[in-house]
Amino acid sequence: MGIPMTDIDLTALSLAELKQLEKNVAKAISSFEDRQKAEAFAKVSALAAELGFPLADLVGFAPARKRSEAVAKYRHPENPEITWSGRGRKPAWITDALAAGKTLEDFAI
Repeated sequence: MGIPMTDIDLTALSLAELKQLEKNVAKAISSFEDRQKAEAFAKVSALAAELGFPLADLVGFAPARKRSEAVAKYRHPENPEITWSGRGRKPAWITDALAAGKTLEDFAI
């Protein structure tokens, strides 16, 4: 299944292509693991339901993990109280500044 590793000539790839390949492989592995976990969870949940129990009653309720508060990496040049962590959509002030020729490093904290 898939492409045998012997069919890929890694020596013919540029550094950028190798790094992209590395990212794609890491993403594929993570996606595969997530699918496997979801399948296992569905099977265990179905078995618990078949026995008349919600899965949460058998293993205890585990709330979803919360992401830690993102640390601010960029600060607005005119109002230091306005920051951005670099996660999610770029705020308008960053987008406008980048369009005007600034770089993210110009706003780094």
